Amino acid sequence: QWGVLHPEALSGGLLEDEARILADLEQLLEREHQILVHNESPEILEAACTERQLRIGELVRLQDERRSSLRMLGETPDNAGLDAVLRRCDAADRLRSRWQHCATAATRCRELNDRNGALVQARMKRVEGLLEVLSGERPGPRIYGRQGQVANVSTARLVAAEA
Repeated sequence: QWGVLHPEALSGGLLEDEARILADLEQLLEREHQILVHNESPEILEAACTERQLRIGELVRLQDERRSSLRMLGETPDNAGLDAVLRRCDAADRLRSRWQHCATAATRCRELNDRNGALVQARMKRVEGLLEVLSGERPGPRIYGRQGQVANVSTARLVAAEA
């Protein structure tokens, strides 16, 4: 009756794929961090970001597949539904430990991605500051005009003066 949707296949195969993809993603995020720290070329960073996005796309595809399978098994397409399937088919908790491993790996990947994002944001603020010094303009607060359009109010800043 279960055919392709046997709970062991649903949980085991998808969890193995997910664990592999998360391990790849973690390595890619570490590499991305090294690229950022060592100021490697934008092309190298772009290639790393492309690889990261491919892995995230694979994870989304797996998540969609798991949700669809859970619906077909009559379960809710969330962690509670997966937990119900695991309780039914995994008395030894072998799959549950794999699921926990994937959850831990996903958390680690999110933290690495957040770290890389914070580094990129800090660099962008630094560049904005340098551009302010070079241009002599500091972006002011954003205001709304009569027609609802958004505008930045600029204030000039004196960088150097002759006496």
